[in-house]
Formats: sequence, C-alpha cells, structure tokens
Amino acid sequence: MLGWRRPVPDGIEAAWWLVYEWINESIRRQNGDCLSCQWNNLTMQDLNDMLFFAEVVERGGFSAASRALLVPKSRLSRRVAVLEASLGVQLLQRSTRRLSLTPAGEIYLRHCIAVRDTAEAGFEAVAEVQHEARGTVRLSCPVTLAQTAVGPLLPLFMKRHPGVSVEMRVLNRPMDPVEEGLDMALRVRAEIENSATLAARNFGPSRLLLVAAPEVLARRQPLAGPEDLAGLDAVAMSAADARSGTLLIGPEGRSFVYGPTPRYLADDLLTLRFAVLQGIGAGLLPDYMCQQDLREGRMVEALPNWHPPSGIVHAMFPPRRALVPAVRLLLDFLGERLPQCDEQRILQ
Repeated sequence: MLGWRRPVPDGIEAAWWLVYEWINESIRRQNGDCLSCQWNNLTMQDLNDMLFFAEVVERGGFSAASRALLVPKSRLSRRVAVLEASLGVQLLQRSTRRLSLTPAGEIYLRHCIAVRDTAEAGFEAVAEVQHEARGTVRLSCPVTLAQTAVGPLLPLFMKRHPGVSVEMRVLNRPMDPVEEGLDMALRVRAEIENSATLAARNFGPSRLLLVAAPEVLARRQPLAGPEDLAGLDAVAMSAADARSGTLLIGPEGRSFVYGPTPRYLADDLLTLRFAVLQGIGAGLLPDYMCQQDLREGRMVEALPNWHPPSGIVHAMFPPRRALVPAVRLLLDFLGERLPQCDEQRILQ
C-alpha cells in the first residue's frame, strides 16, 4: 500500500506508476540515462518512504504522522531509518523532545513533497474524470480577509463540492506555499510578487477607505479637503503607523500624507471597526470590511475622493498545484466571488 493520506481506491497503483514513469522520463531528458537508471533502481517502497518522511516532518513527529497515515509508529521510524541508510546521509536530528531537519534533510524534503504533490495531482485528475472533485485544499489567508470575505465564501464552495475538504491557516505573517506545504497563499499587497517558483492569480483591487460614524462628522464643519482632517478624532493600528503617515491620492493626482494623533490604538482591523462604529474616531479600513456598513448608513467616507494606493487581492501557488482539480476549482471560485466580497452579495 502506498503512503497516501486517504484510503487508496482500486486502480490508484496504475495512476502511481504513470507518475513514476513521467518522473523517469523527465530525469532521462534533463540528465541523461545514467541518472534515469538510478531512478529506475528505486522500488515502490522507496517512494513510500519518501512520502513517510515528508509526513513525519510536516506533522511534527512520528506519532502525529502515525495517526494521520494509520501506519504504526515503529514502522515509520524503521522506514525513515532505511531511507537514510539508502541515501547515505542523516535526514533528521532526533531528540527526546523534537525532530529537526539536517541540511541534507531540508533539500531532500523539497523533492519528497514534489513527488507527493505530483502523485496527488494524478489522483485528483482521475477523480475529475469521474466528475467529482476530491481531496484536501490547504491555504493560508490574512486574518481580516478571512474574517470578512474568505471565511463566508469557503462553506459555499464546500457545499458546491462535497468531496473537497479545506484546511485554512489564518495568520498575518507571510507564508511560502512551497516551504509550508500549502496549495495556495492568499495575500493583499501593493504588488504581486515576481516569483520564479510560484504562479499568481489576481482577484482584483482592494482599497483602504477613511471612514467614520455619521455622528463623528456631524460634530464639525464639513471636510473640504484632506487639510481639514487635522482636527478629526482618529483610530489606528499603531502610533508608529500614525506618525509615519498614510499617503492619500486625490483628484488630478494630488497627494496628501495623513498622519493623525489617534485616540484609540488596536493592532487588529476588526477591533478598529467596532471603535469606528461606536463613534470613537475615523479610521482606515479595507473596502471589503466596511461595504455593508457604508451601504446601510452606519459609516460614511470622510473624504470619498481621497484614498491610499490600492492593494491587490491575489493567490500565490506552485504551478503544479493548479493541476489538481480541487485547487483549480477553488481558485476559479475565489476569482468569481471575491470581487463581490461585501457580505450581502456573498451570501446570495
């Protein structure tokens, strides 16, 4: 039996051998027959051991990998040891508390993941022929985008494709899909990264809007321009951000650096939204977070014609992962729905 994460259906051995032959042909074309002969000396158990090794590393230890694979811990430990012996190098540093990769292990892990991903892509492609996307899609997403846009969308996608499972890591630090074993990383940035190893899918622009509760603006003279923002109460992510200021672009390309002295600081945009709604001050919030509040009159734009430069909502992913039907379907689904990402339209 192969070291798959899911039960192996009838016929998957044939699909695996197709992957095996494809890798063999790729090696022969790129490196000649000598390396191809070395590859052909691999057994099916060698391929299993590569998958076992990748699971042990990604799950953080032999016990967790044993539970995920339904393979005895003793067998996993033995097979990884055999793999190290066959390679002639140590892949893992073992201690009573943790496992860590050796430099050789870090290099070899990337190749093990590539083999596993290719095999899973073949598995999913066979499933697509059977007219049902299957498998698990793993992605990362910034906190605010997950809370306000992607979070409501994913259950709709899963209802549409009941054979697909989703694992989403919600956090605000950059995630490398290759290093983290992800199918895609969702991002909101000023520019899309020019990567030699990752492909990108653009889901459209996202703007920060300077918004406030209506009563905040009613307490003062109407704002004629950005210079009038000086006396307006404000909320912000941090004092440092406020001091450095935010560039606003207005009509005819005019610019202004908005640097308020905030009454309220919180390093979470959803928390700042509560403060804006309660009339504490004006704040810069993503358009996908406050569209419904604007539409229903709970917020208003302080200066509708002045905004910071737009960001781009996009996904970065290893190109081969887009060959997996479940991953491709989710990319297409997000491409269709994220441009409509205010809450009312999402839930229709």
